[in-house]
Amino acid sequence: MGDVGGAEILRDARGRRIGERDRWGGHVARLTWADDALGEAAVRLPDGAWLVVRPRATHDARWGLSDVLHREGDARPLTHFAAVDWAAIDAIPPLAEPARLPAGAGTAVLNLIAALAADQGRTGLPYLGPYPTEQLFAALLEAFRWEGDAPTDDPLAAFMAGGLTWTPAPFSRAFTPEGACVQSRGRIEKLAWRGRTYTRTDWQGVERHAAHRVHDADGRVHCALWALGSALETHLVLTTDGAVVSADTPERTGATEPVGSEIATGLVAVVVASSAPPLANAIRAVAADLTFAWEPLAGELADVSETRAHLAQAMLVALRARLAAAGSRVEQVRLGFAALAELAAAAGDALRRQAQLRLAAEAAPVQAQAMGAGRSPGDAAASARDIGRAVETLLETAAVS
Repeated sequence: MGDVGGAEILRDARGRRIGERDRWGGHVARLTWADDALGEAAVRLPDGAWLVVRPRATHDARWGLSDVLHREGDARPLTHFAAVDWAAIDAIPPLAEPARLPAGAGTAVLNLIAALAADQGRTGLPYLGPYPTEQLFAALLEAFRWEGDAPTDDPLAAFMAGGLTWTPAPFSRAFTPEGACVQSRGRIEKLAWRGRTYTRTDWQGVERHAAHRVHDADGRVHCALWALGSALETHLVLTTDGAVVSADTPERTGATEPVGSEIATGLVAVVVASSAPPLANAIRAVAADLTFAWEPLAGELADVSETRAHLAQAMLVALRARLAAAGSRVEQVRLGFAALAELAAAAGDALRRQAQLRLAAEAAPVQAQAMGAGRSPGDAAASARDIGRAVETLLETAAVS
C-alpha cells in the first residue's frame, strides 16, 4: 500500500511551508508568513471549498487569544480555537464550537497543525483543552499518533483522563478528476465523494465503526456500503496510489414497507443506550414523531428526516442470506443483534442532532432536569427487553422478506 503519489510541499526562502499541491496540480493548502508569525492560512475541504485561519483575531474568556475560522469569501466567523504559536507549535488547541464547522474542516485544521509541527521536529504534544471528547480523539488519530507513559488497551479512556500525548503524523490529500478527496498516510485511509465519507475501521489499534468503509480487495482500494461483515454495495474502486478505476452508486427500486413497531422501539433503545443520558427523553420524543419504514435506499443504511426514518431494505436481504448460512440459532441471534446495532449506528447521529435541537428549545427547568438525568437499573432492564423483542422481530422479518 502507498500514499497518494505526487504531493508537492511548497516552501519559501527560509524553508517554511507556504503551500501544498496534490498529484493533479491542485492546491490543498496555502500559508502566508509575516516576519516570524503566520499571517493567514487556508485549507481545502472535501467539498472543494476553502477554510481560512486568521491567527489571533479574537479573544475567548476561557483561554485568551484565539485563531478564527471562516469560509473563504465570507468573513463571518464559523468558530475559533486557542491561539497557536504556528512558528513553534507546542500543544494541540481546544476548539470552541466543533459543530459549526463543515464536514472535514476539523481534521483539515488538525492536519495543518500536525504538518507544521512535523516540519519543526515537534513530538509529544499535549492536548490541554477542556473538551477531551471521543470525537476529538477520533479526529486526532487521523493526523497524529498517540503516545502514553505506559502501554494501554484503552487509549480513549487515557486521553479523556489526560494521559496521552500526540506526535505529528500528517496525512496527504488529493482531489481526483472525478471529484473524490483521497486522504492517505502510508495507505489510503479515508475518502470523501458525493457527500459521503468512507473510512478505514482500524486506526492505530483503535476500531472505528464505519457504514461507509474503505477496504482492500484484489490489489485495489474499495469504498463501499458495509454491513454484517461484508460490502452491500461498492461505490468506488481506486488504485493504491489514489487513481479512480471505477465509480458507481447503484440505484434501487422497490416498494416502501412499514417497520414493525418492536423493531423501531428496539432501534431507539440502542441509540439511547449509546448516547449521553441527558438526551434520552429527547431522543425518544423525536422518534415518536417519526414514521419508520423499510425503503430501497441507494448508498445508505438509514435516512432520517424530521418526519421519517427510512431503513435500507438491503440490510434485510443481507441478513436473510447470512441467516440461511448460519450454523445455529445462537449464530442467528448474534446476526440479529449485529444488524440492529448497525441500523441504529446509521440512524443515531441524525436522531441525536434532532434531540439536541429539541432539548435546546425547552425551558430552562426542563433542560436542567435532563442534565441531571442518569441511567437507572430499571431503564437498563426495559431497554434490554425492547432490544430483545426487536431482534426477534427483525429475524422474523428478514426470514419472510
